[in-house]
Amino acid sequence: MRLHVFGISRRRFADFLLFGVTSAELFFLFLLTPAFSIVDWIYVSQNLLVLGISFMRRRPEAVDYSLPSSIAVFVSYAYPYAQVIYLRRTSGDLAWFEGGLVLVTFGACLSLATLLSLGRRFGVRPALRGLVTRGPYRFVRHPMYLSYMIADIGYNLQEWNFGTLMLVTAGWASLLYRIHAEERILSKDNGWPAYVASVRYRLLPGLW
Repeated sequence: MRLHVFGISRRRFADFLLFGVTSAELFFLFLLTPAFSIVDWIYVSQNLLVLGISFMRRRPEAVDYSLPSSIAVFVSYAYPYAQVIYLRRTSGDLAWFEGGLVLVTFGACLSLATLLSLGRRFGVRPALRGLVTRGPYRFVRHPMYLSYMIADIGYNLQEWNFGTLMLVTAGWASLLYRIHAEERILSKDNGWPAYVASVRYRLLPGLW
């Protein structure tokens, strides 16, 4: 039976939710960023793209609505902002600012390139909207999550402490869970075996 929430289909509700969450992300980005750098504007452009994609996404053929996946999605969305808020209340240490800036910039560019490749197939929950094999997906199967991890390392090189490392650990655990959950859904696509044979690695070429 198709679930309806206040007369709105589950899919349409998810589109409204994505639009609302992305709008909130934009609000907090402007609220928590005293001065915008080129990296910040890249993230702004990504959020604007997601706002446009929200109501033009492909209808999913399969979606994982399980509680563990919901928790993983929430944690992976929340932990970057938790780090920002935490560092406003505690002091952090500098490791290598220039190296961190390079990694943050590269992560932002990779994230934008991945989003452009996904286009109308973009989603938050593990879902099947068709396989994407172009752009960064020619090299690894989950370039968006790789971009998040690269940026996390960069930000922590710029400012870190024990608390940020714990938050990143929780965030990465949620990303790894999402990878496995997404691959369970994507394996329903007929082209999945050929794609996996062509792109062997999930995150790091030659490693995993």
